[in-house]
Amino acid sequence: MTSRQAQPLSTVEPKSPPDDPIRVPGTPEQDWQDWPGLHRLPVIDPLACLPTARGRAARVLVVAAHPDDEVLGFGGTIAALAAGDIRLRLVSVTDGEASHPHSRTPVARDLGAVRTRELRQALGRLGADVQSVALGVPDGRVVRHEQELTGELAELLRDCDLCVAPFSGDLHPDHEAAGRAALAAGAARGVPVWEYPVWAWHWAAPGDPRLPWHRAARIPLPPTARARKHAALECFRSQTEPLGDRPADAAILPPDELAHFRRDFEVIWR
Repeated sequence: MTSRQAQPLSTVEPKSPPDDPIRVPGTPEQDWQDWPGLHRLPVIDPLACLPTARGRAARVLVVAAHPDDEVLGFGGTIAALAAGDIRLRLVSVTDGEASHPHSRTPVARDLGAVRTRELRQALGRLGADVQSVALGVPDGRVVRHEQELTGELAELLRDCDLCVAPFSGDLHPDHEAAGRAALAAGAARGVPVWEYPVWAWHWAAPGDPRLPWHRAARIPLPPTARARKHAALECFRSQTEPLGDRPADAAILPPDELAHFRRDFEVIWR
């Protein structure tokens, strides 16, 4: 979950656009919890949605724009699918190297490698033995590679039964480009695509007409899967803790943002 990208490194602290919905204060998790509509969404069992009669285990392709997106938006379900012997293939579109473009801390100079290690550790905590594919698209520039990405995902979907990807209306350009590419690849292969929101919980409000509630579904998380997700979220310290003392080092996922992803259910658009 990388925030919107700023300009290249300079000696001046970056200023966010005043109308950037990701940078402004977001919707508190309690507002979402108090909204009855969230708890009335249709409930689905992802294991029951996957084919079982083809003589092989079902396969799911999970797409993430940045290392941590898949755990934030779909990690509990990943844990449940792994426990159900579903074969998982995970695609990291970028390495998330530009989450702190103005930070001068040593860790910021190697964020791609740091975040890749964090993801590996998080997947271990989810109990997910996945086939991982890193495409190495530059962080913050996925839209420039969207056509190529669509082709890559279509190839990776060849033997899959379901694709899960970032929400194509998440108001983060990398998330949206990855989501659009997944939708196009799924259409080309005849594979259904589920979209998981990440930043939408920040900028949207309960009942927000900008979100496709008519396509929404709720996936309850078994206690073990929820506990595994909580443990996995702790791995992303480069995003949940400040890298240093300057404003440019601030955590991308402070506690009020993480609260959206500690629920006992996850939401997808179908």
